[in-house]
This record gives sequence, structure tokens and C-alpha cells, in this order.
Amino acid sequence: MSKVVVIGHGAREHAIAEALAKGGAMVHAFMSFKNAGLDEISNGRIRIEKEDNFKELINYVKEKELDFAVIGPESPLVVGIVDALEKAQIPCIGPSIEAAQLEGSKIFTRQLLENHQIKSNLIFKTFESMAGVDSFIQDLGLENVVVKPDGLTGGKGVKVFGDHLFSKEEVLAYCEELINQGSHFVIEEKIDGEEFTIQALVDGNRVVGTPLVQDHKRAYNHDEGPNTGGMGSYSMEDHVLPFVDFMDVNDAISEMNRVINALKMETGVMYKGFLYGQFMKVKGGLKLIEFNVRFGDPEAMNVLPILKDNFLDLCYNILDGNLPIRLNFERKATVCKYLAPEGYPVSPLKDQKITINKEKISEIGARLYYASVYKKDDSIYTTTSRAIGVLGVAATLQKAEQIAEKAISCVDGKLFHRSDVGTRELLQKRIDHMNSVLKS
Repeated sequence: MSKVVVIGHGAREHAIAEALAKGGAMVHAFMSFKNAGLDEISNGRIRIEKEDNFKELINYVKEKELDFAVIGPESPLVVGIVDALEKAQIPCIGPSIEAAQLEGSKIFTRQLLENHQIKSNLIFKTFESMAGVDSFIQDLGLENVVVKPDGLTGGKGVKVFGDHLFSKEEVLAYCEELINQGSHFVIEEKIDGEEFTIQALVDGNRVVGTPLVQDHKRAYNHDEGPNTGGMGSYSMEDHVLPFVDFMDVNDAISEMNRVINALKMETGVMYKGFLYGQFMKVKGGLKLIEFNVRFGDPEAMNVLPILKDNFLDLCYNILDGNLPIRLNFERKATVCKYLAPEGYPVSPLKDQKITINKEKISEIGARLYYASVYKKDDSIYTTTSRAIGVLGVAATLQKAEQIAEKAISCVDGKLFHRSDVGTRELLQKRIDHMNSVLKS
């Protein structure tokens, strides 16, 4: 039996561990605090330690004689966890530090796409000071400005004119704030369309996609409120979206392949692991919003539970460089809704007890994925981030949404969620918006 360690403490890692266990792996976990789901799947085979403590991780892997590691979150990837493990002769599912720059540095990614003439790139300019900012804003047009800090921001650092910034003074003030924090930044063109996510497995040469997913970043119903790490996501039973067809999917995969090849040319390293491409469909085709060098959270919960192939075998395929041409998934829709502490993301309540009726949730047919909660004395408590992902899987989107929503009523605590994720009304809003963009 293969013995695998999953690094990370969130719902994404819970879903990864579940898929590995389903494939026959003996799962171990290395995480900064105890995730109740990972604890259960691993039968207590866990080590509580900071996820960037590479020395302790290497010791743990060797002590337990584990076969390989799967890295869930982005933070350890961008500081070289794969390089440290591979130097210790420990195989990894995840990109090296050079390849992880695709998420770790927006400047690196935009320049890589520009250097290799990747067509989905945006108009952009990078800045290390305020020099030239004013003139570039004039060239781009104030209403077309998006400001992005260079490093990791947890989905909360991007500011869009008209959504977060409402005057030239506010744009310049945010840029100055970033400079004062020691952060370089990118100003990109604001584009209009519908975003979608394609998550892929990559073996160094081949990019193999999974069903399309759409995430919801805003905290509250009707896409209102501040940006979050993601309040929920959905996928359709045909594995595309009503406003994204299979030709768009092929274009997105082609762009991802081109980027992987460009990365190899620039850095000399082969990308191995998971790659998340967030694209926007616009009137002229597809534009790349960003890359993440790991599965999404919540998007991992939309695709891994309906994977028909053996996920453990696919991990070995990644390591060996021989992924199949395509993956097989159940023809089902999924809806994932996140429960978050009241006040999230601005002033979230923490250390609040959560009560879960697991038997009722099981009867409903939903699944729970524990995120940033901790277990103490057999009880679950909130931290300051998203708490629990609730997943509905069914033959139709409507049924999957109903399952997720019903299951949420079985979780008690000072929590809130977006009840509109996966609903027909919100989906129609997306369809209407895309139609208006294409006709403009």
C-alpha cells in the first residue's frame, strides 16, 4: 500500500486526502493545526507543525517511510518546499520554486506571457515605484485600471476601478500604499466578460484538464461585499458552462500548454503538479486573469469527488511523466457553498463552537470539507477564515444546489454563507451578462 503525506490544513487538502484514500493510499497529514477531516481520513496519522518547516517535514516523511508528498497550499510552494523535499530524495506532487512563480509573482507571469507572445495575456505594466504610474493610468484610461500586488494576497489584494477604487486619487493612494509596504505591483487593463476556472494535472509535458468551475469571490449574495478567498463554486453536468464551450476549453488548455513550455524555456524546469488557470471569456476570445500553482479552494471540491479515475494512480502518472490524454468524471453537477464566520473577511468571529449533525447531512447526501477550523476536546471551533465547505453532487445543477443548501441547515454556529451560489437565478445572470458582452 502506498503511503502518502498531504501537506496543508484546509478543505482543499481534505478533498485531496479523500481522493487519495479512495484510490487506496494510506494517508498521512502534515499541517499547522488539526483539520478534523484530515484527522479522520488519516486515522490520526498526523503531525502538527508549520507547513514551511521543511526540516521537520523531511524527518516525518523519512521516519514514517512515506512514498511521496502532495502539497496543497500555495505558500510553501512559493518558498521552495518541493526543492527541499526533492533534495532529500522525496518525490513531490507540486512545482519547484521557479515554476511556482506563476502564482508567487504576477510580474513574472505577465512578463513570461509577453516574452513568449501568449495571446491570452493582458495589456499591463509593472512598477517598483510611483514613477510612470500616472502616465500609464492616462494611457490605459482610469475606468480600465486594475491594480495587483506582486506577491500572494489570498484573493484579497486585487483592486478594480469601479468596484474597489472610485477615483484617480484612490488608485494612486493604493499604489503608494503598496510601495510603502515594499511591494511591487502590476497595473492591468480591466476587461469585461465571465470568468471560469480550469484546473489541470501536469506531468512536465502534458496538461490534462478537469471540469470547468466558476467561483464566487464576493462575500454576500448578488455579488456584493468585499472579496474573499471564495464563498462557493459550481460545475455543470456536461463539464463546461453555459457561456463557455468546448472550443474555449481547448483554447484554454492550449494556452496553459504554451505557458508550461515557455516556463521550461525560461527556467529549465519542468512543471509537475496541479495548475489552476483562471480565464475570462471576452468578446475577442479568452484572457488569462491569473494562474494558481495548486488546486483551487473551493474548486477542488467540485472536481475531485466526481473523478472516476484512480487519483493515486494519477499522482504516480504525474511523477513518472505519463499522464493519460484525458481524465474521466461522473456526468454530474456540483455545488460547493462555504460557511464562514460572521464578519468574514473584515472582522470575523473566532473561537466560536460549531455543531454539526453529520447523520442528517449523510442522509441528505451532501459532503462536508473542513477548512480553517480546529478540533479541541472533540468539538469544532472557528478561526478567522472560511470554516466548512458543503458540497452537493447530483444529476442537475438545481438538485446539487438544493442538496448543499439543505445540508447547510444541519450546521449550527455563528456562521453565514451565500445562499445564491449554484442557483438558476445567478446562473442566468451570468448567461445574460455574457450575451450582452458578445453582442456589444
